[in-house]
Parts: sequence; C-alpha cells; structure tokens
Amino acid sequence: MSGELVLYTHPNSRGRVARWMLEEVAAPYRAEFLDYGAEMKSKSYLAVNPMGKVPALRHGEAVITETAAICAYLADAFPEAGLAPPVDARAAYYRWLFFGAGPMEAAIVNTALQFEPPEDKRGMVGYGSFATVLDVLQSEVSARPYLAGDRFSAADVSVGSLLFWSMQFGLVEKRPAFVGYWARISERPAYLRAAGIDDAALEAKAD
Repeated sequence: MSGELVLYTHPNSRGRVARWMLEEVAAPYRAEFLDYGAEMKSKSYLAVNPMGKVPALRHGEAVITETAAICAYLADAFPEAGLAPPVDARAAYYRWLFFGAGPMEAAIVNTALQFEPPEDKRGMVGYGSFATVLDVLQSEVSARPYLAGDRFSAADVSVGSLLFWSMQFGLVEKRPAFVGYWARISERPAYLRAAGIDDAALEAKAD
C-alpha cells in the first residue's frame, strides 16, 4: 500500500483508537485536529466524512471511516505489523471486531441513555441484554490473553479501547477480568506513545 496517511481526529475522541493503531503499525502519518462543531461540519471535512465526525483516515486516495474499520484496514494494509491473524484463522478476530462495533457499543450506549429493551423485544436490538454482553466478554477475556487467541490483534485495540472508555466513565463495572485485560494491552509501547500524543494535545488546547 502506498500514499500519505492522514488521521483526522480530536484528542478527546475515538480518534485516540485510530492513533493507537497507527502507532502499532509504525507507518509515518500526520494528524489533522478538528474541533467539534463548525470544523467537523465544514464543507471541506464533510467531503472526507459526510457524517461530520472523527476519526477518519485518508491513505492516498482511499478514505476509511468508522473506528473498527480503520483498525481492520490498517492491520491489512501493514501486514508486517502482525495485527491480524492469517486469513484462514480469522474467525475469532472477525467475531470480536464486529462484536465491539455492533452489540457491545449499542448495549453500552443504550444503557447510558437509560434505555433497556423490554424482555419480549430483546431480539430486535441485536444484543439481547446489557448483562449478556458483559458476561460474554468477561468469559472471553478470562479464558485467553487476547480476543483472537494468544496474540494481540487489531480486535484488542478496537474492543479494548471501548471497554476502557466505558469503565472510565462508569458505564461498565470494573470487573477483575476487564481490569486485568486492559492492564495487559495498555502496557504496549504503541498505546503509551499514542496516549501521550493525545494527552499532550489536550493539554495544549486547555492552555
């Protein structure tokens, strides 16, 4: 893959997840910070992401939006980083990437909005119940070190970040299995570099 990598982001957004992935693949990139409101809704940025939100990633002429998609794209675009299993061993990898972007995020956001689907309507929301989502994830991170098996992958960047954010804001209880899982993956040098960059950007905005 060739072409400049540009991350459109805000230091207090899901763009932190995309930056973590960029640091993991260790490819040169530049970041363009956008403020919430007018900048993200500007005509120039809506040409990049019509949803008017961050993150978005430009790689040459290609534009990728949605955080989990950016993680998956970078894992495939830079296979030397080893962030996706071989194609014939991706069952768990795909399962958890889509679990995080689908049932898990929907369950967390709905619960934060104090919406609990009636028991007879749970089949319509795709995740059943918030408790089921957490129990399933707990079972997985208790059984193995990483979501796709014994090796860290883009699925851990995507799902792990959502889990951390949710625990940080009190949306998900800090179960020992969740805390232990986050401790394992947040020790990675790429995560520490990415967090440091965005934390510094936040401080600069505050000054």
